[in-house]
Amino acid sequence: MTIIKVELKTLSGKPVDRASVIVDFVQGRSVVKLGRKNKFHWEVRSNQEGLAKIPAIPQGKIRIQVNAKGFQTFGEIFDVEEEQKTIAIRLNPPQAQHSEHQ
Repeated sequence: MTIIKVELKTLSGKPVDRASVIVDFVQGRSVVKLGRKNKFHWEVRSNQEGLAKIPAIPQGKIRIQVNAKGFQTFGEIFDVEEEQKTIAIRLNPPQAQHSEHQ
């Protein structure tokens, strides 16, 4: 099992608070109870320091998605093999809108 901390910052290094962090277990050493696989899915929010703490999950591949107001949505798959891991994510500002009707 692995305990994960997700550290969210802007490109300039400021913490991003109240961001929605979604973690899904993709593949690896899944826990089987009574003959059925457990699905692992968590939704947490980052605190004022930009940290989101995820409860212990099986080691393997996880998908992390981050939604924060005023930033581009982030999504990536990570390998977790350690007992504790901190994943640092830098959030990009939104892209400019493009329109053919200007």
